[in-house]
Amino acid sequence: MILIILGVILLVTAIAMNKEREDLRKLAVGLRISGLAVIVIGIMTSCIKQINAGQIGVKSLFGKVDNDILTSGLNFINPLVDVNTIDIKTQNYTMSGVHDEGDKEGDDAIRVLTADGLEVIIDLTVLYRVISTEAPNIVKETGLDYRDKIVRPLTRTKIRDNAVYFTAVDLYSNKRDLFQGRIFKSIETDFKKRGLVLEQLLVRNITLPNTVKGSIEEKIKAEQDAQKMEFVLQKEKQEAERKRVEAQGIADYQRIISSGLGDKQLQYEQIQVMKGLITSPNAKVIIMGGGKTPVILDTKDGKN
Repeated sequence: MILIILGVILLVTAIAMNKEREDLRKLAVGLRISGLAVIVIGIMTSCIKQINAGQIGVKSLFGKVDNDILTSGLNFINPLVDVNTIDIKTQNYTMSGVHDEGDKEGDDAIRVLTADGLEVIIDLTVLYRVISTEAPNIVKETGLDYRDKIVRPLTRTKIRDNAVYFTAVDLYSNKRDLFQGRIFKSIETDFKKRGLVLEQLLVRNITLPNTVKGSIEEKIKAEQDAQKMEFVLQKEKQEAERKRVEAQGIADYQRIISSGLGDKQLQYEQIQVMKGLITSPNAKVIIMGGGKTPVILDTKDGKN
């Protein structure tokens, strides 16, 4: 558009010079040609609009927004049309109490009141994206600053509205995931009504008052110690049961052996021992008399 205006200025200047003085007519012809060339170039560049990858273009003519969007690449448009580019990739908005970590400078954490009346500080990151087909409505109804008009206030409000259903202990310990899921569903519904998709909600940190935090940590430690002691007792019970089963097995074995060993069994075992001695190369066995105990003679050294 600037080139077109510049070309028109050159044409007007050339016409004025052509009327005033005869010696300036040649210069006026050159300005006229230059002006026409600039106008043509301006029209050509104004008719071509490049949209980068991950973006779309929303057209407006004299304030009226067109529902047709421009996709990525080169697009031929009316040179009088104004095009606003909108990012449709995943975007994030962080609200944190750490300096320079969030989108706003300074402490931008969310302070909420829980069901037990305590103030809890929450650091949060919102991952979202614009629905491409809804971009014209966003421009018409909200404008290009939808981050500050939709994402930020809606998220902070919904977190405060849902925090009142949880105690400080719940948010800090076992119900943190439940809280995160509840606010996700609540924010997701309102985002969709306004042309946005909520992809993920990340509760980065939950800070409690120091007195409450200390009490919770002591409670958690006590629960862990109780679980550890329960494990030790269970292990000791298992060891005692193992020893009882082992002792019972030994007792049963001894009872079976005692009841099953008679004279014939003992005589059989004695014969087996004697056979082993007879076959040994180191000794000779001589049974003397009618007794049950053999007399063994070692023939190697001549002793009996």
